[in-house]
Amino acid sequence: MRRLLLALPFALLPLAVAHAAAEHDHDHEHGSLGAHEHGVARLNASLDGEILELELESPAMNLVGFEHAATSAADKAKVAAVRAKLEKPAALINLADAKCTLEQKVLKSPLFGDEPDHEEPADEDGDEHHEHSEIHAQYRFRCVAPGSLTHLDLAPLFKEFPATQKILVQLIGPSGQQGGEMTAQAPALKF
Repeated sequence: MRRLLLALPFALLPLAVAHAAAEHDHDHEHGSLGAHEHGVARLNASLDGEILELELESPAMNLVGFEHAATSAADKAKVAAVRAKLEKPAALINLADAKCTLEQKVLKSPLFGDEPDHEEPADEDGDEHHEHSEIHAQYRFRCVAPGSLTHLDLAPLFKEFPATQKILVQLIGPSGQQGGEMTAQAPALKF
């Protein structure tokens, strides 16, 4: 029996290599989430007692419709409108009957005048590559009735920002840790 257990990792090695190669090919075809993928956002959510923390990371394309620096009056107005919407997360996230109040919010993006998280390297000709702007929103809520918060519902966010096709979620709550995918057709995830 011990030999079988010792041999098992080696027997599964070809499967792991094949899976890794398939993932690598998939990442090059469609972009990986670690990279920058239009239409896809990430959300980390944590409910600990009365404190609910949410961190949304999204390509600016999903929320604003472009990623370049806003230079025209129309682009500046669009960035300002998106920022104003993100300043009011209760209108974007349905927190059921948990009676949550926003305690803290942090919004960051090169489009908001923040420094970019990284600089794109120049290519061999010295030309800079296209900057992939992201928008990061962090929220901290205090919920008077956290037991009423049985699920996280992002239907209003999908409605407000239709270019966001899916949100990959990592959730830590009373039931433990889980991951999931939310879409406009399935915008809720149970805690």
